[in-house]
Amino acid sequence: MSWQDYVDNQLLASQCVTKGVHCRTRWQHLGRSLLALRFKPITKEELAKLISGFDQQDILTSNGVTLAGQRYIYLSGTDRVVRAKLGRSGVHCMKTTQAVIVSIYEDPVQPQQAASVVEKLGDYLITCGY
Repeated sequence: MSWQDYVDNQLLASQCVTKGVHCRTRWQHLGRSLLALRFKPITKEELAKLISGFDQQDILTSNGVTLAGQRYIYLSGTDRVVRAKLGRSGVHCMKTTQAVIVSIYEDPVQPQQAASVVEKLGDYLITCGY
């Protein structure tokens, strides 16, 4: 399965994620799926800040999470998961061994629904060595 297939068939097909991104190869290569979205793309700088926020959450606490030019309020996170919200939409991100999954969900999807889909895919990728 290609990286775009993971985004299309695992994230977007669930209808719990409005926009999905899967960037891979140890944070350097953004992957086709990041650039092939039908909305304003996430920049390398935005992605770099997000990735550093997994280890230094105070960065996200003070600045929020900015993706595709939209600033989300940081809610919580761990060394593997970041959650943020803006109005009735939100972001759920998961870091695996070699990849970061970024999902954006919108009302009426509930945060738990998006989290379940993203973390299920993330856990699967971890078992595959990604």
